[in-house]
Amino acid sequence: MTAPMIDADPTALPIHAALTPPAIGSDLTTARRTLADAADRADTLLATLPEPAGRTSEQQALATDAKNAARTVRSHFMRLHGEAVYQHLTDGHTLDLRLPELVAGAAAGWPGLLPGAEAMAAEQARPQAAKEGLEIDQGIFLREVLRSPASGRHLIDAMALPTARALHLLPDFRRTGELDLGSVRLERRGGAAHLTMCRTDCLNAEDNRQVEDMETAVDLALLDPQVRVGLLRGGEMTHSRYRGRRVFSAGINLKSLHTGQISLVDFLLRRELGYINKLFRGLRVEHAGSWHTPVIEKPWVAAVDSFAIGGGAQLLMVFDRVLAAADSYVSLPAAQEGIVPGAGNLRLGRLAGGRVSRQVVLWGRRIHATEPDAGLLLDEVVEPDRMDRAVAESLERLDSPAVVTNRRMLNLAEEPPEHFRQYMAEFAVQQALRLYSQDVIGKVGRFSAAAAAAHT
Repeated sequence: MTAPMIDADPTALPIHAALTPPAIGSDLTTARRTLADAADRADTLLATLPEPAGRTSEQQALATDAKNAARTVRSHFMRLHGEAVYQHLTDGHTLDLRLPELVAGAAAGWPGLLPGAEAMAAEQARPQAAKEGLEIDQGIFLREVLRSPASGRHLIDAMALPTARALHLLPDFRRTGELDLGSVRLERRGGAAHLTMCRTDCLNAEDNRQVEDMETAVDLALLDPQVRVGLLRGGEMTHSRYRGRRVFSAGINLKSLHTGQISLVDFLLRRELGYINKLFRGLRVEHAGSWHTPVIEKPWVAAVDSFAIGGGAQLLMVFDRVLAAADSYVSLPAAQEGIVPGAGNLRLGRLAGGRVSRQVVLWGRRIHATEPDAGLLLDEVVEPDRMDRAVAESLERLDSPAVVTNRRMLNLAEEPPEHFRQYMAEFAVQQALRLYSQDVIGKVGRFSAAAAAAHT
């Protein structure tokens, strides 16, 4: 393609029009037209430029200005009309749409609001450093949906429903008590569901696939009436440094992030609003429950072997009991990776206090299982050869109806649902911005190269 002359008169059309965000008014029909026109002007300008990876610094600046103008219009549109958009997409809150269905419906039904399916498919095929950053527009949209007390609550409730995959697999799991989902194995032993993360290729580092498998496994454990308590633990690794040892989690898969395979909607937001929220607040089954129990909740135990890094540490914050081997550690290296550590910033301060939270999140402090501050995050530390026994004792102790009710009340007091909704609203856009920041792109490239070298 032929790039425009960057030193041309900046007030000339169509460049000037694409860089000048028009005002959004209160009339929805007019606002929809304005939104579509602004997005079309930005897209037209971007189409004259080379692909993102081939742009000069001047072309990159021009593209950024055009996208920022369109995003200003989208943000203003959603602030004024976001509730009407969500009402239309969900037929007055009568349809329960999960995140992918919601953004796809908004892209198709509201021109200019979100990138369409074709644009997103092209974007997903690129490595992270070569993307246009279209997920930022999804973050803007979802921030305003989640900001709304009505729409945000409805979306979170929709994400708390069982997935179609889990409902399909439930009869087989209830019959056999065993299921291998690929990255997670699920086994019922007595009244306990044992979830074992088994990504031996990457030390249980999470990607889109593992989030899908984890949500399915959590759904099945909650849906199976024979299960009364759950356990999450890492399996034995084949990695040369940890061969034959159990590992809990290495956090986000930075190699997948580098190659553009970590999705804002299908990983970063689905993870928090999906299986982690279900672990914490339960599975919504209003159609099957009685008037006093619209959700299925069960107590959960986490067993940490070797380490719980990043997303692994975030998981520990929603468990009812956390066991750890004496030679393990916990860390949340958000500043080093450059991204927001999920809802860790919401929960870590409550558990460990503000000073320790800043040391862990901003300074990269590791908390080893045997140091005094570990008691802020871990309930019991045992020698590695006693982990199996400690797990069995914890599962037996938590297998009680009274535990279920009291955990519900503790969770409600410690993290009111409205606090979670408001946090996730801002998280949606801040995490999207972090994904496409130059410091993150540079860091994940270096981490990915170092990891590849370590495996050779």
